[in-house]
Amino acid sequence: MADCCDHPHDKKSAQDDHHGHHHPSAPCGPAPTPLSELPAPEAVAGGMRTSIRILQMDCPTEEALIRQALGHLPSVKGMEFNLMQRVLTVVHAPEALDTVLEAVRSLGFQPEVLTAGQPVMAAVAPPKPWWPLAVAGAAAIAAEAASWRGLPEWLTAALALLAVVSCGLTTYRKGWVALRHGNLNINALMSIAVTGALLLRQWPEAAMVMVLFTVAELIEAKSLDRARDAIAGLMKLAPETATVQQADGTWRDTAAAEVTLGSLVRVKPGERIGLDGTIVQGRSTVNQAPITGESLPVDKGPGDAVFAGTVNASGAFDYRVTAAANNTTLARIIHAVEEAQGAKAPTQRFVDQFARVYTPVVFAMALLVAVVPPLLMDGNWHDWIYKALVLLVIACPCALVISTPVTIVSGLAAAARHGLLIKGGVYLEEGRKLVWLALDKTGTITHGQPVQTDFEPLAEVGAALCRRLAASLAGRS
Repeated sequence: MADCCDHPHDKKSAQDDHHGHHHPSAPCGPAPTPLSELPAPEAVAGGMRTSIRILQMDCPTEEALIRQALGHLPSVKGMEFNLMQRVLTVVHAPEALDTVLEAVRSLGFQPEVLTAGQPVMAAVAPPKPWWPLAVAGAAAIAAEAASWRGLPEWLTAALALLAVVSCGLTTYRKGWVALRHGNLNINALMSIAVTGALLLRQWPEAAMVMVLFTVAELIEAKSLDRARDAIAGLMKLAPETATVQQADGTWRDTAAAEVTLGSLVRVKPGERIGLDGTIVQGRSTVNQAPITGESLPVDKGPGDAVFAGTVNASGAFDYRVTAAANNTTLARIIHAVEEAQGAKAPTQRFVDQFARVYTPVVFAMALLVAVVPPLLMDGNWHDWIYKALVLLVIACPCALVISTPVTIVSGLAAAARHGLLIKGGVYLEEGRKLVWLALDKTGTITHGQPVQTDFEPLAEVGAALCRRLAASLAGRS
């Protein structure tokens, strides 16, 4: 992992992290505010900062549309997008919140201002039914078959229209919103291309383009859902309650978020540790693989540090809390993963700048191809409009624009599921420049379970005796 500061538990793992080791460390700087505890609108330099949940914002296309709509408002000073949690954070003039919300609503979205302590992880967009896409796919294939077999055109047209209506109404709605706001995004271009194909009576082509585009959007949404699941899995590592000693000496289960610094917490065998702290009494072994990557349990005693999200394997112990729930090592890891997807990698920045110029150029070229030959060279309107639509679909970089951030988010999420914390697409891309990679701890490239692979008998010792000797050496390990 790159760009880290020292890990709380030792200096050595800080060096490991710097050289690409997978043991996550706490990001430097002040305690982050996890998305599960977003503040209410608060005053900051330049105005107010407000967090807004937008359930319909689940891909870079919607982000670009919102960024363009709000970027024109003089009262908006800054924006931060978190596609993982569908949250937009806006810095705006104190009196401009209603204007910001109205601008978001004009795009067809339903914004919701988040209040202090309101849970965000529970915000899940309602699942979309699968059957419209299945109907559309079957109708598109049937339209292709009907056209190929030379069946009546009305049948091919009906099947194509059924496919487009079944899966394309959302694309048409988004495309119309984008065109109204002067944004030639992929929804607008697909809407234009499919409409043109229908007007030219290219029924199978129109149906198949819309179905394939819908399938591509579904794949993109699923990749982001997997990334959200990875974040949710990290959040579930820490228990919601801890057994805390009260002023009268009794012990009581208390919400982890309410436990103060310096409190004494008791952990029983088999329990997950709820907060970071230092052991003051008792001994045990702790499985801290989720935090440090150690594949084998670590012996702990008085004076040793323990981390939220790790598991007490054997004995009971008491520890003194050294970090609040929103400032534990685990909370910092979660915050780092959430922030990682918001940092654009160099390739993504280049593609965004490239598409901002290239897309309008392609659209203008397609318009010229459709109009100039029929007007100046006595070309056939039908043929040249068809060629313009082909140019529009093939030459536009929309697939590249969408695939780049989705690929990065998918890579970060896949790494997180395997215990690798990568702090953004910048470092994900830098991996291609690695020449040497040093890994030192058991479990990094192994399973932490030693297995005999082969042996070399010496002198007259038989194979059976070799196996017995090897087994005896590891018998009490």
